[in-house]
Amino acid sequence: MTQPAAAQAWSRQDAWRWGAGRLGAAGVDPRDAQLEAEVLLRHAAGLTREELLARPLTPLAREAASAYEALIARRAAGVPGAYLVGHREFFGIDLLVDPRVMIPRPETERLVELLVEALRNHPAPFVADIGTGSGAIAIAVARSLPRARVLATDLSTGALEVAQVNAARAGVADRIRWAEGPGLEPLSRAELEGRVDAVASNPPYIPTEEIATLPREVRDGEPAIALDGGPDGLSVHRPIIRWAGRYLVPGGLLALEVAAVWRQAQTVARLVDAAGMFTPARIVRDDAGAERVVMAERVGRDGNHRG
Repeated sequence: MTQPAAAQAWSRQDAWRWGAGRLGAAGVDPRDAQLEAEVLLRHAAGLTREELLARPLTPLAREAASAYEALIARRAAGVPGAYLVGHREFFGIDLLVDPRVMIPRPETERLVELLVEALRNHPAPFVADIGTGSGAIAIAVARSLPRARVLATDLSTGALEVAQVNAARAGVADRIRWAEGPGLEPLSRAELEGRVDAVASNPPYIPTEEIATLPREVRDGEPAIALDGGPDGLSVHRPIIRWAGRYLVPGGLLALEVAAVWRQAQTVARLVDAAGMFTPARIVRDDAGAERVVMAERVGRDGNHRG
């Protein structure tokens, strides 16, 4: 199947196979190529997954075939699939995404699960999401905890614009405040010392020299500011760890996502312990068994935990 799908009256199944083959030839992992070709085909043809699987031999309309061919060509050229379809599901929430924001990953759902579990019995938790991007963490927490309030921050004006649209679509815009600025600086401006129940972040954590080794669609397609964590990948983690204790209530939670490689979890845990303001750091694995989140709780001024 070397001809484009639009060149002949192909069935949905034939077009799917052609697209997967084209993506595989472009270097996309064969397992990912199958799924991505399916997602792009359904987007181009306006089909649900059930409709595609129930009638795979139905001829693909020429207009849909042309749109699908263009999508496959762009994906083969390195454009992330989520940007092509314009959205990505996270924690059961459909989020709009475009090149202004990093595409939410399923691994980050573990961070949200831990936050929700820790704050479930709090009457009205106040959470700070540092580096919100598309708003994934902030929105998922607000949706899961109906009485939670969230301050979501980001360096990027464009990212905050996307996040605010997503919050409105998810029905939680009235419980999320937005602030532009680096790290915990927006918390300082808002005078939130000792008032935050949880500080959470999925900061950039790829070491600068490792950026070149990332898949092309990540390296060239997603915002560098959301990927590059400095020489050892921890340039953003360090100031969060250093200053989070100032804003957390006694017993308040610090939860940071880390890379599953480069022994980042152990390094971040040591940084948290060395800060002298938290209970011993705990490393939590994601569903794939990888070390994904480092957690600790703020101790009181007398050194005791009060959660």
